[in-house]
Amino acid sequence: MTDFSATRAVFHLPQGVVYLDGNSLGPLPVAAGERLARMLAEEWGNELIRGWNSAGWYVQPRKVGDRVAKLIGAAPGTVVMGDTLSIKVYQALSAALGLNPERRVVLSDSGNFPSDLYVAQGLLAALGRGYELKVVEPEAMEDAIDGSVAATLITEVDYRTGRRHDMKRITAAAHAAGALAIWDLAHSAGAVDVDLTGADADFAVGCTYKYLNGGPGAPAFIYVAPRHAERARPSLSGWMGHEAPFAFDLDYRPAPGIERMRVGTPPVIALTVLDAALDAWEGIDMRDVRARSIELSERFIAGVEAACPGLELGSPRDPARRGSQVSFRHPHAYAVMQALIDRGVIGDFRAPDSMRFGFTPLYIGPSDIDRAVAILAEVLDKRLWDNPDYHRKAAVT
Repeated sequence: MTDFSATRAVFHLPQGVVYLDGNSLGPLPVAAGERLARMLAEEWGNELIRGWNSAGWYVQPRKVGDRVAKLIGAAPGTVVMGDTLSIKVYQALSAALGLNPERRVVLSDSGNFPSDLYVAQGLLAALGRGYELKVVEPEAMEDAIDGSVAATLITEVDYRTGRRHDMKRITAAAHAAGALAIWDLAHSAGAVDVDLTGADADFAVGCTYKYLNGGPGAPAFIYVAPRHAERARPSLSGWMGHEAPFAFDLDYRPAPGIERMRVGTPPVIALTVLDAALDAWEGIDMRDVRARSIELSERFIAGVEAACPGLELGSPRDPARRGSQVSFRHPHAYAVMQALIDRGVIGDFRAPDSMRFGFTPLYIGPSDIDRAVAILAEVLDKRLWDNPDYHRKAAVT
C-alpha cells in the first residue's frame, strides 16, 4: 500500500492552508526548484545550444511522455509531450477525422470542457464539407452514437461536477458503430485509475498542471493507440513532427509513430519542472490513489451534509461515477468560496453556482477534510460570505 504520509513531504504546502484545488493547479513539488536551478546553471548556462544533445532536451517530450504513460495505462512510446491541451485536442480530432473520412459528425456532451468544444467548432468550420458537432446530455452519450459519427470527443471526468464516464463501455459502443473514441484526461491523469490500453481508446489528451503538479502552463500530452500510430496524420504538422527535421525539406513527411504528434520546439524549462514533479509518482499505485481519494471524498460529503444542510450536492453520489473532485451548489457559491479561501481552505468556483473541491491523496489527509468541513460550516452558519469584498469577481474564478 502507498504511504501517503511520506508523499505529503514531497510538496511545498503553505502553513495553515488546506489545499483542495489540486484539480485546477497542483502545488509546487519541493524538488522542482533545485532541479530547475541545476538545469538553468549546468545545462543552459554551461552547455548553451549543445544542451539539445548533451542534456537530452531534444528527446525530452518522448522520455517524459513515457513517464506519463505509466499513469494512464498506456504502453511506452505511445505518449508525447508538448504544446497546450487545446493544440493536442486539435491534433487528435483532426487525425481521427482523417482515419474515418466518410463520416461527418463529431459527438460530444454538454459536460465537456468548453475549450474542447471550441476547438472542435473551429476545426469543423475550417474543414467545411458538411462536418457537424453534435452535443448531447452526458447521460445520452452512448445512445447517440450511430453510423453517422466519425469520432466521439469526451472529457472522462466532468470539470464542474466530477461526473465520470465509463471509458471502456463508451469506447466499445463507439467502435461497434464504426466511430473512433478520443478522451480528454485533464481531470483524470493522476486522479483516477485510467487504463487506455484496457479500454481500447483510440486517442487521448490531457494537461499536466493539475493532478500531475507540473506547474502553471505545464505542457500537455497526446496518446495515439499503436494501431493508428503509423496512419494518424495531424492537420497541425510542425517541424518537430517531421521525419527528418534537420534535413530542412520543404515538404512535410510525418515522423514514425507518436513522434509525428510533436509540433514546435519543446518547452524545455517547463518539461524539466514536470519531470521533477513526476518523481513524486515513482512507486505509487494508481489503484491506491483511487481508493484513498474515494475515502476522502466520501468523508467530505458526509461531513458537509451533516454540518451544512443548506448546500446541495452537485456531483454523483455514487463514488464509482465520480472522479476525484466534489461540487456543492449554493446561490452565492462564489462569495462562499472567497470566504473559505480567506480562512485557509482553498477550492474554487465554477459558474453558475458550484463550489469545487479536489481530493489529492498525495498531500491531503483526513484531518484536512475535517478542518475544511468545520470552516465551511462556520462560514455558512455565521454568513461570513456576506461581505461585499467576497462578491467582487476576479478575472480568474
